[in-house]
Amino acid sequence: MKGLSAAWKHEAAFRQEVVLLSLLSAMTFTFPVTRLEQLALIGSLVLVVIVELMNSAVEAVVDRIGPDWHELSGRAKDIGSAAVFVSLAFAGLTWFVILI
Repeated sequence: MKGLSAAWKHEAAFRQEVVLLSLLSAMTFTFPVTRLEQLALIGSLVLVVIVELMNSAVEAVVDRIGPDWHELSGRAKDIGSAAVFVSLAFAGLTWFVILI
């Protein structure tokens, strides 16, 4: 719970994604989809939040090491951000395929 609290307090992207998860999850109850499709819609959003938490953890560790720029530090942060992007693209594709 400390991790969720810290992410909420310090990570704007996490807050935005949790709000999006909450709103869109509630909306799925109004869609003409099966329960399995509803689970896939919500699950794709939960995956985004999970990946964002992991990315935030990587960034915190890299920042803890020091403020100096290092190629490996930059690469770690870039790869974490890429993981978030891929999860967002997957969520978007999931919603597109199921709803369109």
